[in-house]
Amino acid sequence: MNIYNYVTIASMVLLTILILIQTRGASLGAGLGGGGEVNTVRRGSDKTLHQITIVLVIIFSASLLLGLIT
Repeated sequence: MNIYNYVTIASMVLLTILILIQTRGASLGAGLGGGGEVNTVRRGSDKTLHQITIVLVIIFSASLLLGLIT
């Protein structure tokens, strides 16, 4: 196995975990039983998780493409 396979597997596992941690349409506290308001703007830890998820999607996609090319 080459390095692209390891990067793809690692980013896939991390993406799965990050997507499961995020709650849809609610803040992080609402997923744990708190919160009652509706925020359309991501703030705090939700924003950070969202940004990390975007970076991991780019890494995952790039590793798949580079794995196919080589």
